Amino acid sequence: MSCDRVGNTLLAKFSTQGASDVCLHIPANIVFWLIKHLPVNQDPTLQAPPPPPQVTQFDWQNPNNPKAISLNCRELPGKLRMAFNLDRKPNLVLVLDRSNVELLRQILVMYSRELIDLDA
Repeated sequence: MSCDRVGNTLLAKFSTQGASDVCLHIPANIVFWLIKHLPVNQDPTLQAPPPPPQVTQFDWQNPNNPKAISLNCRELPGKLRMAFNLDRKPNLVLVLDRSNVELLRQILVMYSRELIDLDA
């Protein structure tokens, strides 16, 4: 992930199984909602996921990267289903295992210092 200079969006890049990486812009209001609602890992034996893909300048300049308008999350046994409603392109559904959910939560918390919470 990478934060824009204004502090109102994150560019997230997800690795997928069986497909190419996926980039999308996540507005700050969705980031802060996720921080409040993602479950915190309480399993000390949880294994770390593989390293995430790197966000490059090309990713920021790519006009084909959609923006998330809203997000629907559903907790499943050992997984989290995230359905992003996008401004263009078909909606994106990601299923993250517990280790990826924890990694996402930690990254969002880290970037929350650079984002502006307009709802606060």
